[in-house]
Amino acid sequence: MQTRGDGHDEILALDTNGDGQPDLWAIDTDGDGKADLFQSDTNGDGQPDVTMVDLTQDGEMDIIVEGDGGHPAE
Repeated sequence: MQTRGDGHDEILALDTNGDGQPDLWAIDTDGDGKADLFQSDTNGDGQPDVTMVDLTQDGEMDIIVEGDGGHPAE
């Protein structure tokens, strides 16, 4: 999905389990063509329950947050 109008897809939503709903998102937050924010809905409730951020874009996740909607689990 394009959000900036620059011809690049900033959000890629994938249906990895075949239920017709996206459960994995890769998001390019700075427009450089590389995803740096990833979210996954592992339990199928429609809310991301794992959010991962690659701050340095070196392929390693610098921040991983678990909890529904990207909020930390209590």
